[in-house]
Amino acid sequence: MTALTFAPAPADKQALEQEGAAFTPRFDANGLVTAVVTDAADGMLLMVAHMNEEALALTLETGIAHYWSRSRKALWKKGETSGNMQHVVELRTDCDQDAVWLRVKVAGHDATCHTGRRSCFYRMVELRDGKAILSGDGSTPLFDAKAIYLKSD
Repeated sequence: MTALTFAPAPADKQALEQEGAAFTPRFDANGLVTAVVTDAADGMLLMVAHMNEEALALTLETGIAHYWSRSRKALWKKGETSGNMQHVVELRTDCDQDAVWLRVKVAGHDATCHTGRRSCFYRMVELRDGKAILSGDGSTPLFDAKAIYLKSD
């Protein structure tokens, strides 16, 4: 648990968009803000996730990215299982404070995706013969994801 809390976002959206110094994230109805994550060195888009208040506070306090897993409904310290922790170099918010941007250095295998790839965005959407299809970008896993994430019963 963290001691850091955030003041409620002002009801007046225009107040959020001013040049003031107050960080008052606008969490959505589910208590989340969108987190866009890029590599601090080359700017590659690594992932998009969500943070609740605790994940955002832990990220600020520890310098390690934490997220809220919507599917597991649990706090998630990125890289805790794989060793590919995301060390936050910079954290920014957008004009109305309903999204954050993390620039990170990834430890371990330099992989962010649970498939073992560097980025979660390794597939392209294309239109062929009137149908949307996916094609890979040629990236390959940097570690054996099945071996790391295999759960024993």
